[in-house]
This record gives sequence, C-alpha cells and structure tokens, in this order.
Amino acid sequence: MPSNLPTTDTSAPQSAARRAILLASSLAGLGLAPLPSMAAEAPPLRRHKLRVNGETFHVIEQGSGPAVLFCHGFPDTAETWRSQMRAVAAAGYRAVALDMRGFGDSFAPPDASQYTSLHIVGDLVGVLDALKIDSAVIVGHDWGADHAQRAALLRPDRFRALVSISIPYAPRGDIDTWSDLRKRGLGERYYALDWIRPGRESLFAPAAKSIPAILYWPSASPLPAQRWDPVDPARSMLRPAPVAAPSWADPAYVRHTVQAFDKSGFQGGLNYYRALPITFELTSAYRNTVIRQPSLYIWGAADGLCRFFHPTTPSLEQLRRTQPNLVRQVRLENVGHWVQHEAAERLNAELLAFLGALAPR
Repeated sequence: MPSNLPTTDTSAPQSAARRAILLASSLAGLGLAPLPSMAAEAPPLRRHKLRVNGETFHVIEQGSGPAVLFCHGFPDTAETWRSQMRAVAAAGYRAVALDMRGFGDSFAPPDASQYTSLHIVGDLVGVLDALKIDSAVIVGHDWGADHAQRAALLRPDRFRALVSISIPYAPRGDIDTWSDLRKRGLGERYYALDWIRPGRESLFAPAAKSIPAILYWPSASPLPAQRWDPVDPARSMLRPAPVAAPSWADPAYVRHTVQAFDKSGFQGGLNYYRALPITFELTSAYRNTVIRQPSLYIWGAADGLCRFFHPTTPSLEQLRRTQPNLVRQVRLENVGHWVQHEAAERLNAELLAFLGALAPR
C-alpha cells in the first residue's frame, strides 16, 4: 500500500476547503496529477432499462473513463449515489448505479430463493456485460456492500477494487449469521430475525412513515441514547420519526425513495435477509476465503450496526486478516449509517483519493 496514505482515520467531518486541500496533498504525495474539482460541472446523467440475464434492470450512469459500479442497500435505490456519481464523473470516471434486484424499477421476483449472492453477483456482472465494461471498481453500502464483497470474491476478473461502506467484510464461516445470532441468545432481539418472518412487509407500510424513520434513527441525528440499536427492540428504526426527514437528507431523494417503495413494496428488500441462509449453503467452496483486491472500508462511528459488528475500532492488522490489501479504513465521527448522505463530501474525497491511487487500467 502507499506509505504516505494514513491507514486509519478517526477524524470528524471537516470543511469542504480543508478536505480539498487534504485530497490534493494526498494525490500529490502519490505522484498523481490533481483531479478536477468536485465542484466542477459533472457530465449529464443517463438512464437505461437494460436486459440483464433475460430480465430488466434500471441503471443510471454518468461520465466516461474507468468504471465505478455503485450498489445500494435496504431500503434504497440507485438515487442514493447521486452525489458520489457526480463527483466521480467530474473526476474522469464512468459512474454506474443500478436499482438492485427487488428494488425500484428493476426485476423483483417474489421468491426469496432468487436473492442469493450468486443471483446478485450475476446481476452485477450482467450490468457490466450490457454496458460493455470489462472491469470496474465496485462500491457498496449496507446490503450493497455485502454483495459488492461477494462480487469481489467470486469474480476478481471483473471487479478490480472494492469500497465497503458501513459493512465490514466477514468471510463465510462454519455457521450462517442468523443461526449464529440465535445460538448467542439474540433470536428475540436482533432486528433482522424479526424481519425475515412471513408477512413482516406490513411493518413498513406506509412508506411515507417508514422511510423517514429508517433514515433518521440509524443516523447520527438523534441523541446517542435514542439512536437505533440492532439488538434493542425498544430502539427500533421503525419508531415514528420526529421529523419529516433528517436535515442532511435531500428532500427530492426522500420523496423519490418513498415513491419507489409505494410502487414496489418491501418484499424484494426483505428477501435479501431471507436469502442469507441459502447463500450460506451455496458458498461452501468459499469458506474462510480472503478478498485480495485493493480495498477501502468507511464507516460512521454513530452507526449502531458497525458498533455491533466491532464494538471497538478494529486495527488495520485485524481487518487485513480477511482483506490483506485493505489500503485504509476511515472511521467518521458524528456520522451514522447513511454515510453517503451524512458525510457526502468526505466520502467523495475518500473515493477519489482511493481511485486515484489505483494502478491505471
């Protein structure tokens, strides 16, 4: 890894000017030419309905150059990445984001068995094929991070580098995650083990109430004692939110997300949770396998999910046991689960520095 890049950053969000100076300094230290300003006018956005493995997927893209593929989580759509896409496109990259299987205007089979990592990685490779992209850096948040990691693991020939946001990489072990949580006595407490039960889509209706709540409670906006806790049902992310939307959320993005889930419902998103044990059974060949591509891990210190995964900040040495080429981890103070919105400019700067340090293709 480049010796002049810090390995762990636990700083609070900084001013845009300060971040620009730090980014320029990092790139200069790497011997790279300065990138265009993130405030520069970005190329126009393009929208597609692509046929991917015989099914229809909604894809947005912006810019040209080396490809960066963005994968969203639950409950979300490709629109969550608009700030990152603008920054990446203005810097000379081809930004691509899709409504993942089950979301937005993309293919949404009702059967949970159709949402394994093998299906999702097939979708991601199919998008690259449809756009005639040989290889991409893959960026994921939440479930998108989990499947971006599986894509890097299963198809290193197509995904040359990885950025994980809010979810650290965990190799397949000897027991699936849901069984492990039950074994640890968390079967009645961990949020997702309630969501996988039949009919739990009703918890999320109407979207006009659930979407603002899910944006608000897992973020850093509430007081610490009120924030979402994944193992405390009394601090559920589905509590009514005290605001129509957090101050950091673009109202247009919130409206789009509510409208998308009014149209699609929540079954596709919950099927990601239901398919997890099936993925486990299908991936025994990848037990304890490490990811070897250059990688970046970014997370919010106020994110209850990250605190559950690693109650104390992991060291680079610990993280590199499963990602030996992890370049850097970035812990963002006063930021919760929605890093791409709560700390958009900081995330954009980190993405550009990471992309700029990669070997050219």
